[in-house]
Amino acid sequence: MNVSMLLDMAAEGFGDRVVIGRTDDGLTARRLRELAVGGAYVVRAADADAIVYLAVNGPALPVAVFAAARAGVPLVPVNYRLGEAQLDALLANHPRALGIADPVHDEALRRAGLPTWTPAEWLAQAAKNTGRPVDDDPARSDSPAVLIYTSGTTSAPKGVVLRHHNLVSYVLGTVEFAGAGSDQAALVSVPPYHIAAVSNVLTNLYAGRRALTLVQFTPDGWLGLVREERITNAMVVPTMLARIMDTDGLDRSVPALRALAYGGARMPIRVIESALREWPHVDFVNAYGLTETSSTITVLGPREHRTAVESDDPAVRARLGSAGLPVPGVELEIRDASGAVVAPGETGQIWVRGEQVSGEYAGQGSAVDERGFFHTRDRGLVDADGYLHIEGRADDTIIRGAENIAPAEIEDVLLCHPDVLDAVVVGVPDEEWGQRIEAVVVLRDGVETDAGALRVHVRGTLRGSRTPDRITRWRELPRTPTGKLVRRDIVETLTAERRRAAGRQG
Repeated sequence: MNVSMLLDMAAEGFGDRVVIGRTDDGLTARRLRELAVGGAYVVRAADADAIVYLAVNGPALPVAVFAAARAGVPLVPVNYRLGEAQLDALLANHPRALGIADPVHDEALRRAGLPTWTPAEWLAQAAKNTGRPVDDDPARSDSPAVLIYTSGTTSAPKGVVLRHHNLVSYVLGTVEFAGAGSDQAALVSVPPYHIAAVSNVLTNLYAGRRALTLVQFTPDGWLGLVREERITNAMVVPTMLARIMDTDGLDRSVPALRALAYGGARMPIRVIESALREWPHVDFVNAYGLTETSSTITVLGPREHRTAVESDDPAVRARLGSAGLPVPGVELEIRDASGAVVAPGETGQIWVRGEQVSGEYAGQGSAVDERGFFHTRDRGLVDADGYLHIEGRADDTIIRGAENIAPAEIEDVLLCHPDVLDAVVVGVPDEEWGQRIEAVVVLRDGVETDAGALRVHVRGTLRGSRTPDRITRWRELPRTPTGKLVRRDIVETLTAERRRAAGRQG
């Protein structure tokens, strides 16, 4: 099974329906297939072995997804927020790729020597070649369809390989073909290098639901577009929903909205409770997944949300903070440090198995065990009724909003500052972002470098999303006898400091 099959089914089943963009000038399913064929010709004519996408979300992305599939090469959506050195190192892995980049991001592709088009130029090239003959021999089901780079516990990004059968298995297991009505429209508010962006291209198309993207999120901008385009289904990260609920003076009316999915980080209970009160007609869905699992592996559905918020039973009410139940075809195990499966209610490490689970990294091979299970590196428990409760990362990765951030890459930049002797970066619990990035530094004796200067130093290398929200100076960092940082103690101390500061302000 190739993801091109999903587009072929859509083009044959509801070819005249607009599936990408606004109703007045969007792409129909049939036109999307034509552009995918034209794009595949461009890829093959360039003898490219991948499409690198370094741009914001928009119609160019789905055309690239299906053109790559038709041409038998992977799509590589890249984080345009990475620093120059990180981008250069990543792009060096794809010397024969064809590049698509916004003008503000294309310099990195040109440094790498890649042929590069803007999204508009890419769409024009695809349109120009729609009538060209293409050797219609799409990639095999076990060929790579998408390669998404994600930073794990180190500063070096790892390329997650998602094969065609992983993505198709996810779609077929979770979505009903043509199940959406012609009036349904979805709003996706995540960047293209996030797995949710890719999976939403596939699932919305397969359902027959028109999909739009919002590049720059603001609460009033999101609400305005939902009303203007009569959005029926939307997906947000918890930070976005918190800002929508917490911003004063907004018109929060969303008369057409039927379903809202969220995920990517822990949702504060107060936020989801507020949203359920504000929009009682909306079905809320909490989706938990990883890049390595082709997106969603567990879901807390609308009925569970309403039952939990209305219940007086603490166990049932606790489900509002859970990630729900596994989707069809996915198995979960909670294991202790020795690898033994623990009893319901006991905390351990989350392992997952299923056809949609890749667990494979470029150049490193498969990370699944002998039974086909993948270690998510999240900690959690499954309650007596099978609901998954996530308790945080098993490693040190910071999850801020929906973005995974490796502390090591920020620590390395701080340690390059001439006044910094030692540094640690941790995630501190935060109601809005899930986690705040906080750093603690040990400075050389006699220097007076302030936190603002250090934040500017980090921002100059890694840019805003990886700049610590707060930098604190300590005389020394807590370490074990073998020199390892005791991050737990650091997080506890910083959290206590913030509580004391909030108490004084109150």
